Formats: sequence, C-alpha cells, structure tokens
Amino acid sequence: MFKVLLALHILAAVFAIGPLVHAATTASRGLRLGDAAAIKTSSRMCTIYSAASVVVVILGFGLMSATSPYTHEKVADFGDLWIWLSLLLWLVAAALAFFVVVPALDKAAADTATAPSMVGRVAAAGGIVGILFAVIVFLMVYRPGS
Repeated sequence: MFKVLLALHILAAVFAIGPLVHAATTASRGLRLGDAAAIKTSSRMCTIYSAASVVVVILGFGLMSATSPYTHEKVADFGDLWIWLSLLLWLVAAALAFFVVVPALDKAAADTATAPSMVGRVAAAGGIVGILFAVIVFLMVYRPGS
C-alpha cells in the first residue's frame, strides 16, 4: 500500500501542482497583452489546479499514516517539522492562488483596461506560489528533523 500511495502522491503532485505553478507564474503574460481569453484561461487553470492540490495533500496524509516497507515504522506524523511546515506552506500557496491571483485575473478579464495594473500583483503572487511549492518539494525530499 505504501508504494501505491507514494506513486499516487507523486503523480498528483506532478499533474496538479505543476500546472498550478505554471498558470500562476505565467498569468501576467495575458495581463500585459490585455488578452481577455488568456486571462480567463489562466484564472480557470489556477482555480482548478488549486482545488486539485487538495488531492495531493489527502494522498500525503494517507502516505504519512502508512507503514514504510523499509523501516516497518510509521512514515511520519504531524509533529515532524517537514510535515507541518509543508502543510503550512501549501495553505499559504493555495490561499495566494485562490484569493490573490484568481480574483485579480477575474477582475482583469472583466475589464481588460485594468489588466496592465494587475501585472505586478499577479506576477508577485505567482512567483511566491512557485517558490513556496519549490520549498515544499525540498522539504518532502530532504525531510529536515527526521
């Protein structure tokens, strides 16, 4: 069961988090061009993949409670630094995507005249989302404190 959960967790991360980071970090391109269709697409992608990132967390919880076939011990618990810090960083990244990037994109899509004024906000928030997920990947691989 451990290997199945690990494979699903990694696949979900690749196919949900990857597109979320891409959409959040490249959304400002549509804003600079004032392209309403591109802005709407970026907004929709950020919304869908932010919601899909919940699956990654749920699979991570399942994996965390599994027994490792290598050590025959529980993989992790919420007291582990890398677990609670990753969860906290995911919450911040998802909140930025849902409550900063998506509303700014929706506003710009509705009125493309305001799109250029949203570039800085969306680019900064998208960049932070990308950095946060990069830190989460580092924490998942390095597992500090364990």
